[in-house]
Amino acid sequence: MQYLSKKIRTFRVAPLLTVVGCLVALLYAAPAHAQASRTWVSGVGDDANPCSRTAPCKTFAGAISKTAAGGEINCLDSAGYGAVTITKAISIVCNGVVGSVLVAGTNGIVVQAGPSDIVILRGIEINGIGTGINGVRFLSGKALQVDTVNIYGFTTNGIDVALAAGGSSVEVKNTDITNVGQVGIRVTTTSGGVSLDADRVNISRVTTGVEAALGGNGTVSRSTVFGAGNGVAATANGAILTVANSVLASNNIGANASVSGATVALAATDLFANNTAVNAVAGSNFITGQDNKLSGNLSNGALPSANMTTR
Repeated sequence: MQYLSKKIRTFRVAPLLTVVGCLVALLYAAPAHAQASRTWVSGVGDDANPCSRTAPCKTFAGAISKTAAGGEINCLDSAGYGAVTITKAISIVCNGVVGSVLVAGTNGIVVQAGPSDIVILRGIEINGIGTGINGVRFLSGKALQVDTVNIYGFTTNGIDVALAAGGSSVEVKNTDITNVGQVGIRVTTTSGGVSLDADRVNISRVTTGVEAALGGNGTVSRSTVFGAGNGVAATANGAILTVANSVLASNNIGANASVSGATVALAATDLFANNTAVNAVAGSNFITGQDNKLSGNLSNGALPSANMTTR
């Protein structure tokens, strides 16, 4: 009887311990995998926090691992939130405050996402302190949207689109780019094509304002480029750059189709006080809508060998 009683107790206790053990394991495992669709950062946050509104993280890099794909990171207050590499569909939105990325000797924001991922950057200030490499670098993803962003102080490009596969698109609007060592916005891909839509963008004090390089097809509208070596430039065979309702002023060359096979098209655009308003080399294509305004340029440009089309 004593043996039987002990055996019954053993069978009763064992299942109970098993259930308790499973519950404990679930409780400890859940937080490690939980990701929120909306997370928050604050200058007084901590990356050990869950990135909720009441317990925000301190950096974009800390918040991104706790944000679900397709989710959004918001800024609670004005602060510096550090460089970040984005590897999934996500939005970083800091409207109403200064969400700053301050970097030295590196890139500000790198987008290296999946082929179906869309990344949105809105209301951010990106400062390279004179030694940063690129403000935003887009290496892979379906689409990048940059809205109301200030980029300055980088040695290379403000927005560098350098894709290995075609079919992606870039949209830049309501954005200021200045004091950049090379190009304000540069788009290229080693395979296929990449499209750019730049609207209401101001670019100044750069080597080239907007460049469509290999595989690039860009449209610039309602924008201003001044104080550049080239205001806009198509720099590869097959590259196309269309500029409409914009101002290209005080540049060395306002619009430049710099190689054979490149295309620059201008419509309703003002070219003021450039050393050369338009340059198009032999074999390139220059398309004009005949509604552009040229004034105060040292030379309006010579097109002796370009394929000039008037529309």
